[in-house]
Amino acid sequence: MSVPNSVGGVDHGSWCQVQFASRPTSVKGAAAAGLSQAEMVEELTAQHQGQREPEPEAVVEIANARVDFLGNVSDAFNGEVILFSIKNFNATVTLQPGAPGIRILPHPKLDSSEYTSFEDLDKMINGFGYYGGVRLMQATCKHFFAWCKEHAVELDMSRTGFSMSYDTTIPRKAGMSGSSAIVCAALRCLLRHYDVEIPVVEQPAFIQQTERELGISADLQDRVVQVFGGLMHLDFSDLDLVTTDGCGTYSALEPSRLPPLYLMYCGEGSKSTSELEAIEIMQANWHEGDESVRERMQEMASCARQGRVALERWDVGTLGQLMTKNYELKRDIMGVEAMGASNIRMVEMAQAFGCAAKPCGSGGSVVVLCPRGKPQVEQLKAAAQAEGFHFLQAEVAPR
Repeated sequence: MSVPNSVGGVDHGSWCQVQFASRPTSVKGAAAAGLSQAEMVEELTAQHQGQREPEPEAVVEIANARVDFLGNVSDAFNGEVILFSIKNFNATVTLQPGAPGIRILPHPKLDSSEYTSFEDLDKMINGFGYYGGVRLMQATCKHFFAWCKEHAVELDMSRTGFSMSYDTTIPRKAGMSGSSAIVCAALRCLLRHYDVEIPVVEQPAFIQQTERELGISADLQDRVVQVFGGLMHLDFSDLDLVTTDGCGTYSALEPSRLPPLYLMYCGEGSKSTSELEAIEIMQANWHEGDESVRERMQEMASCARQGRVALERWDVGTLGQLMTKNYELKRDIMGVEAMGASNIRMVEMAQAFGCAAKPCGSGGSVVVLCPRGKPQVEQLKAAAQAEGFHFLQAEVAPR
């Protein structure tokens, strides 16, 4: 099994909550900060004597969104897939040492419980759902502590006091693994802060189990590429390896072999329960030996195998054909309703301009290949924006 290096750093979102940004410099200021009389004396005396230690440096980690390029919709079918992480969108988690106890801080917008009107409440919940990132960070901390106990790892309890906050630029419900990006970044913060090592190859399963504890549908394959980064081919066909080690055969591919690819996505996202339910039904039928489902899954896996060869040969025409075939297989087996009207519309729009397109995952986004170059890109971009879709070039995140 060949494994690439972990994801490198990229720019992250602009919001970052900081504890104790300023210190009170008077009795009045200390009182306003909510300090007791004894705490006021200690605070102001330490400042006067120059004994106040500098605030510990924050631990900041990011994890990128991902795109399913070719292959199976889930590793549960023992198939193959080509994916890549993108630096266009990412989640950032900040762990600030020095807080009393453990504080999981809500995002000022995504976890807000205050609204200006019913219309504002309705728009926020439709766009971002009922849950923000707080529960994801809570579950990551809980699972991290359980992992340490299970593996007899003693934590330095003097480091326990911290606050944890997050920001994300990953479009909500767009099928780019926004939830797992927050978990991945939070795990990296904890590993750095406590100087604990969880083998990199085991981290995708950690993230998957953390999300599943919250009732989030989570496949292993998406978490693998978010942990390792770059462009990857994952093969889950070796049942002995999957059963014994809980992973497949992972290979890093050269991102420069990819032709220019583009992302088209909905502003509010369109992930539906019907799509997730359709995948669950497919998995149940596959395990029961349904020949039609098994045949389609094998064809999808073949798209990934052929796609790897096409990448090595720089065969853009074949890549486009495989994207179209992959999309048609998924649409036919899941049904138009489960695929979602916005996904269908984005793919059909791209095809009308002579481009190839397929969904990035289970949500409101598609990855697009424009074989005729810039004029074709500009025409499709204008048409997409005219219908309210976002359109931009995908940038593969480094390993």
